[in-house]
Amino acid sequence: MNNNIQPYSKAVVRLLKGTVERNANAWSDIITYQTEIQDYISVIGLELIVKKDEGFAFVKQVELEDGTTLNLVSRRQIGFETSIILVVLRQILEEFDSNPTETQTFEKFITNNEIKEEVELFLSEKYNKIKFMKELDSYINKAEELGFLKEIERKESEIRYQVHRIIKERITLDDLQEFRNKLREYVESI
Repeated sequence: MNNNIQPYSKAVVRLLKGTVERNANAWSDIITYQTEIQDYISVIGLELIVKKDEGFAFVKQVELEDGTTLNLVSRRQIGFETSIILVVLRQILEEFDSNPTETQTFEKFITNNEIKEEVELFLSEKYNKIKFMKELDSYINKAEELGFLKEIERKESEIRYQVHRIIKERITLDDLQEFRNKLREYVESI
């Protein structure tokens, strides 16, 4: 009965559950059996994405000719407010990568207070900031649940996060621009 289990089977299962980081047990199998894993998951309409330099791997759905997918991976509704957080985080990571310094590390770290400051700058004057800022911690928590932030340290009311680089795969520069345009249209319609 176990004849069909492959040496990379655990890695495939782990990938189907979510992003696999460099420090995970499945990482070496993903690197070693990358071609075999891709062949295996392509049958069900998935593509393996491995970002060795950035230290993570994930699967994404292959888009069919008509623009649809097989709907194997469920899409989550994120909500407008959480989207604002993700767009701000993506923009922060882009700026970080575009302005290297000699002392710069590969990872971008940010505190919840810094996120709040950036979000305030991002939102226009017409947007209802008071309600948004009151609930901002819940939107930051949602970004963490989705895997875009990883809590590193907590001191009193300040939380330090690492911005996960998968955000660059999930939110492209085109998505950033499109979101800015939609936000501008929304604010102008108020």
